[in-house]
Amino acid sequence: MTQQADVVVIGGGPGGYEAAIRAAQLGLSVICIERRIHKGKPALGGTCLNVGCIPSKALLDSSHKYHDLKAGYASHGISTGEIGLDVGAMLARKDKVVDQLTGGIAQLLKGNGITWLQGSGKLLAGKQVEFTPHEGEVQIIQAKSVILASGSKPIEIPAAPLVDGIVVDSTGALEFPEVPKRLGVIGGGVIGLELGSVWSRLGAEVVVLEAVDQFLAIADRAIAKEAQKLLTKQGLDIRLGARVTGTAVDGGQVKVTYADAKGEHVEVFDKLIVAVGRRPVTTGLLSADSGVTLDERGFVHVDNQCRASVPGVYAIGDLVRGQMLIISVIYTHPEVAWVGLSEERAKAEGFEVKTGQFAFAVNGRALAADDNAGFVKFVADAKSDRLLGMHVIGPSAGDIIHQGLIALEFGASVEDLQLMCFAHPTLSEVVHEAALAVDGRAIHAIQRKKK
Repeated sequence: MTQQADVVVIGGGPGGYEAAIRAAQLGLSVICIERRIHKGKPALGGTCLNVGCIPSKALLDSSHKYHDLKAGYASHGISTGEIGLDVGAMLARKDKVVDQLTGGIAQLLKGNGITWLQGSGKLLAGKQVEFTPHEGEVQIIQAKSVILASGSKPIEIPAAPLVDGIVVDSTGALEFPEVPKRLGVIGGGVIGLELGSVWSRLGAEVVVLEAVDQFLAIADRAIAKEAQKLLTKQGLDIRLGARVTGTAVDGGQVKVTYADAKGEHVEVFDKLIVAVGRRPVTTGLLSADSGVTLDERGFVHVDNQCRASVPGVYAIGDLVRGQMLIISVIYTHPEVAWVGLSEERAKAEGFEVKTGQFAFAVNGRALAADDNAGFVKFVADAKSDRLLGMHVIGPSAGDIIHQGLIALEFGASVEDLQLMCFAHPTLSEVVHEAALAVDGRAIHAIQRKKK
């Protein structure tokens, strides 16, 4: 017998489970299909909660605490003595955080009356969904609407095939049983820098091989330059224009061959992380007669309302083209974040721009915390004063950036930010000063007027 549902969501990651909950809030009957098995148990939350955003942040915070304990307390008058490191306990804590959050999502679905089916879903013709459970017989579900939310997976490259425990993707990089002496990272983007930072702070010698000649090419140039300077100072060996051409595993180590403008080079690492991006998961998602079309890179074609080529079928998240994260945040230390247009992008789009930036170095709260690297930068339309972009490198950048998001969402001008009163002493005062700096009016900086 065919099941019926108003909405079937294929995928229980951040896009899928939130879509399912919202549909249930609107009074619709909802089925959410998720196939993930994480460490032997069915799990909601997708890549993010299980092997991505959350576990990586758990390790990032653990590594930062360890590094701070070793090097950051003396100036506060705190002596610590010998510091121990238990990587196993660190990984166990990470797993506990993941279990708590994924279990919470299961309760949210249950509380909203959503049926969670554990297995794989495939869209057929006529908005029918074929559900294949982990155990049991295949079922057919007739839906009024279908939301495709199957997410993405790490890109693999021929030059560096994965080798269990030695050459790994972002998932494997969260499970090293001990700190590698030498760690190579292919890819100098968000994922590569975050994972490299974790193991660097725990004591690994980290080399980042980035094929592009420009560091963080998608970021504002001022922010990217500062990030490269600070991360290099922390010990990351960042090599730009370094294209990996081959790898060979021998005796528990991996030999990496790469080429740059100076020729061919060879490095030997104990572990190698491949972090060159992600691609949509569409294998087994669509039948040949489903009617849903993909582009040349495997993304589902959608309009600006996330509607696919079949009426009543939608695709969301990493399954569709576009930025996989709206606000961009890199959870290194200091954090890097941006929203809206960079100065370079704004100029390329024809805007006459004005900019302002202000450093955390003279912010009272940042100095008191001994965490004062970086700055806030605004990009605005010189003619209308409308805010175009906000860029932050510094303490709590991933939180501070939301002030820019709200301003952009409501079409704020720079003057709107200038007229606000910020609490003192706070890190957010740097936001206020950066807004004032756009018009040469920052209070705690000497800004000479242009003649």
